[in-house]
Amino acid sequence: MKFIALPLVAAAALGLAACTDKAQNEVGEAAGTVGNDIENTAEAGAASVDNALDAAGNSMDNAGEAAENAVVNSAEATANATANAANEVKEETR
Repeated sequence: MKFIALPLVAAAALGLAACTDKAQNEVGEAAGTVGNDIENTAEAGAASVDNALDAAGNSMDNAGEAAENAVVNSAEATANATANAANEVKEETR
């Protein structure tokens, strides 16, 4: 078994040794490109999340303002209706 493995290991070692500097540089450049792609993708993802959170916050602000306006309008309408009812009661009792 050792006799079979030894030539395989030697062949693999020779294959690695046969790699030229150019091939090694190309592998290094490819690794750098992959790293840059990963970094750019992560940055784009973070920007997308930030934009989504900003949009959600703006939507919540707008919803809060709309709810506040609805409450104010409802209170004013109730006050007007109450005043009108009181005036009608005054007119009927005269």
